[in-house]
Amino acid sequence: MGQTLDVYTSLWAMQPHDQSGIKLPYEEVVSMVAEAGYRGMALDFGATPAEDVKRILPMMAQAGLRPFLVDFPKTIEGLRPTLRLAKEHDAPFVVVIGQVMPLTVEGMIPVIRAWIAMSEEEGMPVLFETHRNCITNDLYTTLCLLDAVPEMRLCADLSHYVVGREMTLPIPERELGHISRILARSDSFQGRIAGRQQVQLQLDFPQNQKWVELFKGWWEEGFAGWRKRNAEDASCVFLCELGPPDYAITGSDGKEMSNRWEEALTIKSWVEDMWKALD
Repeated sequence: MGQTLDVYTSLWAMQPHDQSGIKLPYEEVVSMVAEAGYRGMALDFGATPAEDVKRILPMMAQAGLRPFLVDFPKTIEGLRPTLRLAKEHDAPFVVVIGQVMPLTVEGMIPVIRAWIAMSEEEGMPVLFETHRNCITNDLYTTLCLLDAVPEMRLCADLSHYVVGREMTLPIPERELGHISRILARSDSFQGRIAGRQQVQLQLDFPQNQKWVELFKGWWEEGFAGWRKRNAEDASCVFLCELGPPDYAITGSDGKEMSNRWEEALTIKSWVEDMWKALD
């Protein structure tokens, strides 16, 4: 069978799914996602009530879609119910966007270790997403955490660090090295194109192509490293996560300036081609 790439989309990104502004019923969302050939859907407790997450899980199972859960725990123990729900529904892992945020790296280390220990107790892996407004908010702090906690594994959403550090093009070699360290510790990847000041750019605007090429290169680097360090029958998860407004840029009429459903399918096609090129 060999290594495989499992491309997911996000329920958050499907509410609404494009610039029409229409919020589809969950049954219709599940049908669209399955018919488009996605492997599964990320369910985000930061954007979706827990009762809705529990309601959509059986719909996804019936459609052959696999979930993974994204949690924003505000306490150490707050993560445990999500770990148990994820295990019950055969999720590959839980993505943690931790809201326990000590001011110092020394204060953060026991928090990270406590969540890792909890994941081992519950038998459900955790990945810490590189995300703003959480314990991994800052690139440099996260690099220090990786040094201090060798067992810490990441979910790489590099858009947050491009904006958070206001990276300029061409990216300096020092910063490229920092991103390579992030990718080398990442067990899954997320798909969004950011620029220096905007977390989500339209894919086909000419002025955005320099950022599109940057992120494509990072995803290729991430895939290549992942394949070298994982088993021959392992599956790599890539999440197409193009968020609705205010992530998506809108015009003066309040409408989105691009079709996120079509853009997500474009990213899906890109990464599937990248993966095949590594065979």
